[in-house]
Amino acid sequence: MVANKTRLLLKGIRVVDFSWVQAGPWVGRFFANYGAEVIRIESTLRMDWARNVPGDPEVLNGKHHKGALFTNVNCDKLGITLNLKHPKAIEIARKLIAISDVVIDNFTADVMENLGLGYADLIKIKPDIIALSMPVFGKKGPYRNFGGYGNAIWGMAGLDSLSGNPGQPLTTSIALADFGPNPTHATIALLAALHYRHRTGKGQFIELAQLESTACWLGPSVLDYTVNRRIATGHGNSSLYAAPHGVYRCMGDDRWCAIAVQTEQEWVSFCKAIGKQELIDDFRFSSLAKRKGNEDQLDWIIEAWAIERTPEEVMTRLQDAGVAAGVVETGEDLLLHDQQAKHREYFVTLDHPDGKAFCENTTIAFSKTPARVRRPGPVMGQDNEYVYKEILGITEEEINQCYVDGVFD
Repeated sequence: MVANKTRLLLKGIRVVDFSWVQAGPWVGRFFANYGAEVIRIESTLRMDWARNVPGDPEVLNGKHHKGALFTNVNCDKLGITLNLKHPKAIEIARKLIAISDVVIDNFTADVMENLGLGYADLIKIKPDIIALSMPVFGKKGPYRNFGGYGNAIWGMAGLDSLSGNPGQPLTTSIALADFGPNPTHATIALLAALHYRHRTGKGQFIELAQLESTACWLGPSVLDYTVNRRIATGHGNSSLYAAPHGVYRCMGDDRWCAIAVQTEQEWVSFCKAIGKQELIDDFRFSSLAKRKGNEDQLDWIIEAWAIERTPEEVMTRLQDAGVAAGVVETGEDLLLHDQQAKHREYFVTLDHPDGKAFCENTTIAFSKTPARVRRPGPVMGQDNEYVYKEILGITEEEINQCYVDGVFD
């Protein structure tokens, strides 16, 4: 199927995307992937630091084109520059909002209001506008004006306390809050608001406090404390409900396989799969409780078996036996060698002004309205002429003057 022969699900919706870094831009990306016209607003005066992830000296020197994170998280969006510190820029932003359906930001509580673009201002411009604001701590409360990024949110939401070893919390190098709960909840909220507007003709304001959106993932631990007064903590690679459970070294340089055995039936299948049936009757491992009590010895036995095999062989043999196992893949593995990802075309190669760009494809497949990522995130100001001239009808003379006056910085 060819996506461009089908009307995409969100075609006809226009989104003005003021958000930056990850949590907000992921929301706009979903809308753009499925056909909405999403206009990403940036400024050279305060560059989105996602353009420098991973670090690239050329970005800092002013080229502003590269940055794998920005390129991926802003796929299919139009990109314009607009210096919101300039009164003329605010005027232009208002004109754009007047012909749009959705406005997104993930700034701290008062930023949009201070720009004259708070919800009370927006409904004067367009009464049925839908505005999504994603401040880290929400619009009210003692932390309302504090900013933060995904790693800090993850920690404050209590989730770091479940990682690492007991008494030694461990954060992740990936800002999971920015990829998981926050953009997911925000996207669902926006779709619900659009449905509501379709039924009633009325827009609304959506406030998503990123800390609260993330903290909901701590639910079972909160309930455990409520009922049992037990404080959840990290368990390293082990699990309270499975043994063996961990990541085991395999043949090769830094190659590993994750393995999890939960039931007694799986334990028997596991022992047979690795050719060690004698472990089934070994008193040390005859129940989950005993396997947990002798976990270090069990892990040594498994690693001695796994290290003589590739992680792919370990995974395949165990999966064939009905045991959960998966290769610990690096980014290179996933991009270049994962046969499932290749078959599903999870990564696409797109033309970029600096060459080719690998980007994630859409992750939800619709049978009647298939979508596909069509272009990488824009370079700085890539679509200025189209948006300002074709969409807003600003004359060439006015556009040139705006450049001179620093409106488009």
